Amino acid sequence: MMGLSDVTVRFGAQLLYTGVSWQLRTDGHYGLVGANGSGKSTLLRLLAGELTPEEGQISRPGALRIGTLPQDRFDYDDDPALGVVLMGRPALGSALAERERLLAETDTGAAIGERLAELEVTIGDLDGYALESRAAALLAGLGIEQGRHARPMRELSSGLRLRVLLAQTLFADPDLLLLDEPTNHLDIPSIAWLEDYLRAFRGTFVVVSHDRHFLNAIADTIADLDYGELRLYPGSYDDFERAKELAVRQKEVEIARTEARVQELQRFIDRFRAKATKARQASSRKKQVERIVLPEVTRSSRRTPSFRFRARRRSGRDALRVSELARGYGGTPVFDDVSFSVERGERVAVVGANGVGKSTLLKTVAGVLAPDAGGVEFGHAVSFGYFAQDHRELLGGEQSALAWLSAVDSESAADVATVRGALGAVLLGGEEAAKSCSHLSGGEAAKLLLAGLMVRRPNLMILDEPTNHLDLEGRDALMQALRTYDGTLLFVSHDRHFVSSVGTRVLAIAPGGVVEDFHGSYEEYLERRGADYLAGAGSTPRGSARRARAGSGPARSRERERASAASRLVRAVEEHELAVADLERQVAELDRRFLSPGYYQRTPRDQVDADARRQLELRSRLDALLAEWERASADLEALGTHR
Repeated sequence: MMGLSDVTVRFGAQLLYTGVSWQLRTDGHYGLVGANGSGKSTLLRLLAGELTPEEGQISRPGALRIGTLPQDRFDYDDDPALGVVLMGRPALGSALAERERLLAETDTGAAIGERLAELEVTIGDLDGYALESRAAALLAGLGIEQGRHARPMRELSSGLRLRVLLAQTLFADPDLLLLDEPTNHLDIPSIAWLEDYLRAFRGTFVVVSHDRHFLNAIADTIADLDYGELRLYPGSYDDFERAKELAVRQKEVEIARTEARVQELQRFIDRFRAKATKARQASSRKKQVERIVLPEVTRSSRRTPSFRFRARRRSGRDALRVSELARGYGGTPVFDDVSFSVERGERVAVVGANGVGKSTLLKTVAGVLAPDAGGVEFGHAVSFGYFAQDHRELLGGEQSALAWLSAVDSESAADVATVRGALGAVLLGGEEAAKSCSHLSGGEAAKLLLAGLMVRRPNLMILDEPTNHLDLEGRDALMQALRTYDGTLLFVSHDRHFVSSVGTRVLAIAPGGVVEDFHGSYEEYLERRGADYLAGAGSTPRGSARRARAGSGPARSRERERASAASRLVRAVEEHELAVADLERQVAELDRRFLSPGYYQRTPRDQVDADARRQLELRSRLDALLAEWERASADLEALGTHR
């Protein structure tokens, strides 16, 4: 398998990372995480050979088959979806396409017959007919029904085109699979199918994702890009979060301890520099200060937005009533006869398989689309705010983010301080506020729309995929803010962790508009139903999925042993940190006693000697404990970075 050695990457004056080394395991299942702009996509391009590092080496075996998700969704407009998937294996795709062209010829002379015979042999040698069935199964698993397999790509939406290209990448059966945000534009059933596929994948993959549940399901190692470096953490994303928190605390403790020691020595120098009796001692301390080199402090690239949603006024008890609602496109119904009501304070998650019209339902409730039949009735004093999945529906033009947000509250114009405060809270302050809406990235646009809801303060929020384009820090911050929101919430999301954490009620929409209404969280809904209703007939039941993740055999046994060793080391490091902090507090108290004015004059000689012995004993114990802490920390880091 390939590896990186001392790789450094810059974009202009910006240093993304330096000295990155990474040896990928043959069967490694990696989740690559980091803040927006930390260089995750760039790292995938380095692995794929699309970029060359400024410094360092990349070793890549010549026979290594690398699969990446194509970026141009419009390359295959005239090709059928199934044919595009088959192009993942060029020899087979080419043979099948040529056979189809020849079969369509009206002139079927001897030459064409001979060529068709040759193609049949080629297709048979490549196991083409079995693989054609497998390609169709990949499309079906990703939510593209069989009736669309033979239709040209131009008839598919942008999201469905992406799914076809993902199927093409998987069909190529690469040794190394590189996927950048593969769950974007996938619904929950398709994500569940992809989870099962990747868990069973026999090669190596590196997946960039902001979906916590997805990472927990697929990854056995988390690769974290932060502080300008890459560090590997064994286990799931939840395991990574705990270990990451400990690593940050360790770094902070180390820096704080060094800085405190320098300050202590400097205070002694300043106090006694002018006193002849203490001049020699002060000079010695000054030399100690000069020998101490403070470590360079590289700050984390992670930044967490601060969302806060508060209703301007309280609505009536009945916030929303939907009655016999129907909506379609071009004479084709999307849903029909949908009825439900929502009470004040409920957080309702709308879920369902792809194509049942979840987004269309929210658009119709919000008044973006007119219903074909039925009606939508808002309760007393209800004011609603709408978050569109396609941000261009609400943002556009060349006005700046600041100008857009200043004009968003038509009910009572927000003052400049409120608007700028909201922009700063969502990390769009300073120069970012002057960006035109048309030039905002997906994440910036999402945060601006959420800032608009913060300023408007509606008591009913209708949110269509609000976590799209947000990084993990943004998703977690939004999740916490919505859980404390004092209004009513109706939302669609494909992020299962988000749905499970935020929703207090589930509206599951089946094809045809049949609504299953469940009062409780999404996890409770799944427990009552036994298997995941949303995952479809081909999915793995929840219990089976957990057993499949646990696995068996020597590789999984080694994983469990590493996880157990990591857990023991984490406990040891935490215990050492607490003990170090207590000893440092005691040493500091004695140091302050020695440095206090008049200490030697008012303290009996035997007490001074006792304090000196106590100080020596504490420092000796502290040095020994620090050595143990450093050994445990080094062992923990080695376990996380050398797999």
